[in-house]
Amino acid sequence: MLNLDGREKKLVINIKELCKSHNITMSELARLSDIEPAKISALANGKRQRIQISHIEKICSTLNITDANEIFTIANIDE
Repeated sequence: MLNLDGREKKLVINIKELCKSHNITMSELARLSDIEPAKISALANGKRQRIQISHIEKICSTLNITDANEIFTIANIDE
């Protein structure tokens, strides 16, 4: 958790939005990136506390994203 401006923040990985903008399903992303579907689902639903750097690299590579910052959003904990 991040603490910016006195409020706790979390890093959100925008899996659903990425899949929609690339016209693929989360299942396809899992298959193409060689990440377990359950892990993709957990990331998409904010259920994972941590993400492996290798997963970020695989998602970026699969979706041809050159700047990993494109897949993250910083949100308030209470959102």
